[in-house]
Amino acid sequence: MANENQVGQGPAVRPQAQEKAESGATHAGKAAEDLRSAAGAMTDEYLGRAEGIWDDARDRVRSFQGDSEQYVRENPTKAVFAALGAGFLLGFTFRR
Repeated sequence: MANENQVGQGPAVRPQAQEKAESGATHAGKAAEDLRSAAGAMTDEYLGRAEGIWDDARDRVRSFQGDSEQYVRENPTKAVFAALGAGFLLGFTFRR
């Protein structure tokens, strides 16, 4: 009799376990999709920030370059002596 009860309960438990497994798989798939979506949104946000920072840095360098060229054109003697001094200091530093 004990065998008959176990046999009778066996098939009833299996579909429940299969449903739970399928439910778990569906839930895991949905969670993975949500995570993928959130990661994509964060990637787009940080990419936009990085592009903005890159554009700002490029503009600053171009502005600095233009200002430097203007200073050298207005003060050629000072520019030459400043370059000589910087070269002397760098040569002295790296010679040791």
